[in-house]
Amino acid sequence: MKSAERRLNRRAFLRGVAVAGLASATPALIPGSALGLDGEVAPSERVNMGAIGIGARGGHDLGIFLSRKDVRFRAICDIRRERREAVKNQADKTYNDNECAMYKDMEDLLIRDDIDAVLIATGDRWHTMASITAAKYGKDVYCEKPLSLTIQESRALAVAVERYGIVYQAGTQRRNIGNFMLAAEIAASGKLGKLTEVHANTLWPATDQDWYPAEPEPDVNEVDWDRWLGPCPWRPYNSAYVRGDWRGKFDFHGGGILEWGSHTVDLCQWAAQKDHTAPVRYEPQFNADGSIAGHIWAYYDDGLKLVMRSDGWLGLGTCSARYVGEEGWVETGDSGRMAVSNDKLRSELQYFGMPGTDPTTHIAEFIECVKTRRDPAANAKVAAQSHIASHCAYIAWQLQRTIEFDPVKEEFNDPDANRMRTRAMRAPYTL
Repeated sequence: MKSAERRLNRRAFLRGVAVAGLASATPALIPGSALGLDGEVAPSERVNMGAIGIGARGGHDLGIFLSRKDVRFRAICDIRRERREAVKNQADKTYNDNECAMYKDMEDLLIRDDIDAVLIATGDRWHTMASITAAKYGKDVYCEKPLSLTIQESRALAVAVERYGIVYQAGTQRRNIGNFMLAAEIAASGKLGKLTEVHANTLWPATDQDWYPAEPEPDVNEVDWDRWLGPCPWRPYNSAYVRGDWRGKFDFHGGGILEWGSHTVDLCQWAAQKDHTAPVRYEPQFNADGSIAGHIWAYYDDGLKLVMRSDGWLGLGTCSARYVGEEGWVETGDSGRMAVSNDKLRSELQYFGMPGTDPTTHIAEFIECVKTRRDPAANAKVAAQSHIASHCAYIAWQLQRTIEFDPVKEEFNDPDANRMRTRAMRAPYTL
């Protein structure tokens, strides 16, 4: 029996127990909270959650999960003792008890039958591996982005989610933020005319291999350095990595296109109704002096142009996106504000107070999907495609030449690019 089926049967069983209790009660009193009365949520309808790797962004997500009456947070796994203890204290304070369990190894959390879903907010290097492991244990997954570091990881995750039948929501929350939803609707509805370009706000693409000097490795119960590295190549411990200074380091990070493109390329694919595919040609741009620029132009098989750029935006907030058609354009960003090209389109606009960085509605959709078993907006299939597009763009940028890509075979016309579709993974942390 699949774990998802076990969860549904457990909920049905608990509801049956409640009904049986009512029938045989002579004169047993059942608290309203057990039946979902008085504004409470019955235990059988709560989603029992754990978390794997909670830092700053994960802590923000966790606060939203903890605030929901239909969620019960039961366990934290982190390779750092101080973080395990901090999350436990946060959960125990929320529930006024001492029941949140702590684990160093995620398998000890995932093996629990009373955990329905997990929040994964590790560093990027662990997102794919932790998500696939959770899927194998039948746990539904809310995972912070980017979901992968390579094309191979993107596809492996999508395949695993489908194989094990779990609900997966990538933390690309802008698919559930009002202004981004409206901009995508305007583009998809034809109100801009035929789409000719979609623009994604990205960062400077480069990563480096300037590694920090070795420091004495801490006790494994304080920081499990081997687990922290996971599938990445072995290198000496330095506390700067653990404190968060791993971004921009090649082994641990996918670069600036992926960092924001996992949000904004995703938005462009969504608005252009390209969730099933990726561009077929990627052209890195160059400055007048011949040096590589930070922009990438890509083209879908129907000629639609995807522009990944860091500048030239209207100041509507981070992670901006612009959709351009033959009859006008619309642009929006994390501020909630929107801009359009003409008065006709201006009548379409609304102001949304929720910033693009707020995952509240995205998390709400995830919980609802856990209960109903439907696919969420940022499911693994669509997230994999936008990540693959971002990986392709970074590969072209690193090679500093135009490359072509077959999104069906997921192969390039360039042998060097094909070798960059994957990375070596350190045993035993392999797919």
